[in-house]
Amino acid sequence: MTTRTVLIVLFEGVQSLDVTGPLEVFAGAGAAAGERGSYRVRTAGPAGRPVRTSSGLRLLPDLDLDLDPGPGLDPGPDTGLDGPPHTLLVPGGDGTADPDPALVRRIARLAAGAERVVSVCTGAFLLAEAGLLAGRRATTHWAYCDALARRYPDTEVDPEPIYVRDGRIASSAGVTAGIDLALALVEEDHGRDVALLVARHLVMFLRRPGGQAQFSVQLAAQVAQRSPLREVQRWIAEHPGGDLSVDALAARAALSPRQFARVFKAEVGVSPGQYVDGVRLEAARRRLEDSASGIEEIARACGYGTAEGMRRAFVRTLAVPPVEYRRRFRPA
Repeated sequence: MTTRTVLIVLFEGVQSLDVTGPLEVFAGAGAAAGERGSYRVRTAGPAGRPVRTSSGLRLLPDLDLDLDPGPGLDPGPDTGLDGPPHTLLVPGGDGTADPDPALVRRIARLAAGAERVVSVCTGAFLLAEAGLLAGRRATTHWAYCDALARRYPDTEVDPEPIYVRDGRIASSAGVTAGIDLALALVEEDHGRDVALLVARHLVMFLRRPGGQAQFSVQLAAQVAQRSPLREVQRWIAEHPGGDLSVDALAARAALSPRQFARVFKAEVGVSPGQYVDGVRLEAARRRLEDSASGIEEIARACGYGTAEGMRRAFVRTLAVPPVEYRRRFRPA
């Protein structure tokens, strides 16, 4: 039986769900995989002392981070490990804002011997500070992507996807995206059936594709200030298969098409066409996840007209066609 050690780094100000979300995935997968392999999940903190999370929860590490083995080091009798971890997971939280240099050095040492290195949310800042993201593509919570790019210009920061894999380094967006990334790694190790079993146990869909946007178009866009424009936004969301041309939407807002397009972009932050594209894609995703309707039927209901039109939109935005999206997401 193959046993993979997952070591999760703890520190003062860590985000509790960044730790417990992936931990529950790996722990559940270890039981579900059975004879095909399992995970041994351990936490480690500076001096092995309890740490307080950003929400005030106290966590007691399994191990002393100072004693954990790096490459070529004798693990010793007190570490609970028999060598460098298979997967090193670095969560985010308030404690990443001004990290202890000793913590960064420990992460760099452990990462050198790990087969996979994973960050959740602002844990990407710790990986970058340790030199692990230089020349690589990465992501983090959308609110911190600009800061990560400014502070570490040698890292290609992508603010869109919920997680990014670049070789043995993987980074995820905010908080719950760490669960999606952990499920993706379980699927890589043990196959889709095990990952699906864990996802069902956690009452979630079998992971969002990594290329999926970090948040919905309604959350990403601004809410218009003017009541007629807000009503148009609501209408678009409720009628994705309707006539959502600029002329039709402008008439609904009692504005000329030119004036409507100008004020909509000024107040919402994107053009009407971009907003409609986003709403239609999201509506199609939800139907693929929640219903047994055929691809052609969903395409028509969401305003694409044809299955091919919807396929092109999915590939362009999510890098996966609708059929594969449904296979990954919809429970059997």
